[in-house]
Amino acid sequence: MGSRSDLTDAQWERLEPLLPVSNGRCGRWRDHRQVVNGVLYRIRTGVQWRDLPERYGPWKTVHERHRRWSADGTWEMLLRRVQAGADAAGEIDWDVSVDSTIVRAHHHAAGARHAPPPALKRGFAKAVRSDRIRAELIDRLAEVVREVRRSVARAAASPPRST
Repeated sequence: MGSRSDLTDAQWERLEPLLPVSNGRCGRWRDHRQVVNGVLYRIRTGVQWRDLPERYGPWKTVHERHRRWSADGTWEMLLRRVQAGADAAGEIDWDVSVDSTIVRAHHHAAGARHAPPPALKRGFAKAVRSDRIRAELIDRLAEVVREVRRSVARAAASPPRST
């Protein structure tokens, strides 16, 4: 049984074709889905690597794959590709406006809707679900990338270790 932090089947279908494949020189890789779910669980909960639940496989395997993909830019590449796919489908609105002034809402904006929502068209619910799946996947990958960047920044700020 998976946890709340595990990828859904729909998210996995979008992510799986983007993942690296084994080059055949080394042994077989543990299932990517199990390892990615382990990384997402660790990022979400903040547990130590050694405390990962057994359902994600050996903690050393999950840690090593996360470390390697962090070092070679795989997490960044996955985020870029999923965002590019969402952008091509028109699911991302890149318009952002940041202003330091305070914007007050009109007092009528505080109330409930005055008219009932329009009836849903056929296929609309499926498109909305697809948009939500992709958005959640982007959020999860962005969270992993942020964690990777924080760990790189911490490593750069720490004094060099002597051997």
